[in-house]
Order: sequence, then C-alpha cells, then structure tokens
Amino acid sequence: MPGTVLLLAASPVGRGCLVDAASVLPVLAAVPPAVLSGTDTANVVELADPLEPQAVLTRLRAAAAAPGPLTVYVAGQLQLDRRQRLPHLALARTTPSTVRYTALPWHWIREELRLRPSGATTLLLDLHADQETWQWLRTRPLDSGRNNAVYGRIAPPPARRTVAVPAYMRGVATILRSGHRPPPDELHQQALARAAADGAGGQDLVLTAPGPVAGDPHAVIAAAVRSGRHGDADALAARHERAAAHAHGPASEDALHWTEVRADLAMFAGDPVRSCRTWLTVAEARLGAGQDPQAPAVEAAVDRAHHQWGRIGDAGRARELGAALAALRGRVPGRREGALDHVQRELSRLQTQA
Repeated sequence: MPGTVLLLAASPVGRGCLVDAASVLPVLAAVPPAVLSGTDTANVVELADPLEPQAVLTRLRAAAAAPGPLTVYVAGQLQLDRRQRLPHLALARTTPSTVRYTALPWHWIREELRLRPSGATTLLLDLHADQETWQWLRTRPLDSGRNNAVYGRIAPPPARRTVAVPAYMRGVATILRSGHRPPPDELHQQALARAAADGAGGQDLVLTAPGPVAGDPHAVIAAAVRSGRHGDADALAARHERAAAHAHGPASEDALHWTEVRADLAMFAGDPVRSCRTWLTVAEARLGAGQDPQAPAVEAAVDRAHHQWGRIGDAGRARELGAALAALRGRVPGRREGALDHVQRELSRLQTQA
C-alpha cells in the first residue's frame, strides 16, 4: 500500500522568527518519496511557510484519511495563545498577540491523527519554543496523540537576535539522502548524534514515543474498521465506554474518550446522523461538567458535529440535529468565522424542504 508523507515547515515572518524552518525543505524534498515514507511508493505533500491554519488543517485531514502509512515531518516553532495558553505551531503571519487566530493549534494535529491504525503514523519533529512556551513545556509534555510514534526534539529559544536552524531535521534529511531509511528509532538516534556534533541539542527536550503496543484496544478497533467490521468495532468501544463510565462516571475523561471514539466510528461506518448526534452529546457533557466553551475538547466536539451534520442527506434528521447544533454554536462559536451563520442559513434552507 502506498505511503503518504506530509512535509510541514513553518515560522513567522519578521522579528518573531526563532528558526529558519523552511531551510530544511529543499534537503527533505531531495529525498526520494519512498525513502521518506519507508514504503515502495509514496505521495508527498509539502507545505512551506503556510499562511492559514485552516489550509494546513485541510491538508492534514486529507493525509490522515489516506489508508497507508503516514509520516509527518514538522519543523517550526511553538507559541502559546494568550487566552488558553495552549501550544500552537506558529505560521507565517503569527505574532504573539494573534496566535489563537493565525497559528495551528497543536491539538488539531493530535485530533486529526487520533483514530489512524496502530503503527501507521510516525511524526518526526524539530521544534523551537519561545521563552514562555519553553517554561510551559518543562512541566507539561507535548501531546501528539497516544496512537502515534513520535520522535524528535524541542529546542529552547536561541540567543537574542539569532535565528536557529533545524539541525535535527537536517540530520534526518541527510541520513535519508543516502537512500536508506533505518527504523524510526535508529533514524532518531542518528539525527540526534548529528545535531550534537554540530553543537546543537545540549538543552533540548528529546521526544521518543514508539507508539502503542500490540493488543491496545485502539489497535484492535482500528483493525476491525480496516476489515469493514464496523459493528464489531463499535461494540468493543461501547464496552470500554460502559466500563469507564462505571469506574469513573459518565462525564469522566475516560468515558468521554470512548464516546468520542464511537462518534468517529460512526463516521467511518458512513452514518453521519449517529456521528453528529454523538459529538453533540460529547459537547453537552463537557459543557455540563463545567468546561470552558473555548476549551479545545469542547470546540473539537462541536466542530466535528458540524462537519458530520453537513453530510446528512435526510432533511428531517438534518433539521432535528441542526436545531441542537445551532443552540450549541451560540455557546461555542469555534475558531472558524461565520460557523453559527452557516448553521442558521442551512436550517432556513431545510425548512423550505419540509
């Protein structure tokens, strides 16, 4: 099965730039696609200094939907948004005051890759952090998803008025240009050694997460989905959902995680009504538990409900769920401008079909 490769290099233009992220892309682009992916053939998508987070999300979502192995190479810098203090990948237009609107929330990457098959996704990261984000990361790990293999490093801010280079990613690219792709853990260690030899990496946070082990329930569920056994996949997720609700309560993170898995499984099964309804339930449960309407998990649930609602072909079901979605959008507008207006326009159109 062909692989997919996403090359993403991003950093702000101007004084806020900490690392010349895009400088590594020509070296990576010179590597044959099959070597970048570790498969016989591969499709490569390259994003150099993108401007809009939604455009990056669109490419990421398409890459995550590919059935074969996915390798994501990211070079860039992390910054916190001022409102929620959550890590974002800074893009070309990002400034400290506009992070929430012009940078890519890191949790979007985690969410889009969440239900890919076990062992099918590898992230190679070379990130720099500004001082505020560096201090934040000293006590909080960068969450890139429990199902993904993650290798790389996060470097502290460079000296003042200095623009760093992505030494780790350049090491990865140089190794791969030989035409041989070692296993990810070996590639990682070799790239770290090259970066150290170039004088980089002394204070770095090293990222080493080989991914889930065999027998992980997410891997079993993903295998069932791949083989078309959608009912079996949902039944297994439902058992874990009930067990988590019994042990920790129906509004606990453990229980809601499995409810979210079931929402995604409904999407994979081609049932947007059930998927939308389940995401609405998740959003209501999180809000009912006192979570902020701008919390990433709340916004993600409403965004996903909105996306699935747009795929419902039955006008009656769409009207029913659209009313609930509109009420939620009034409380959780999300980051996409005009989301509530879109629901209201579509509901008006649906009323004429009654």
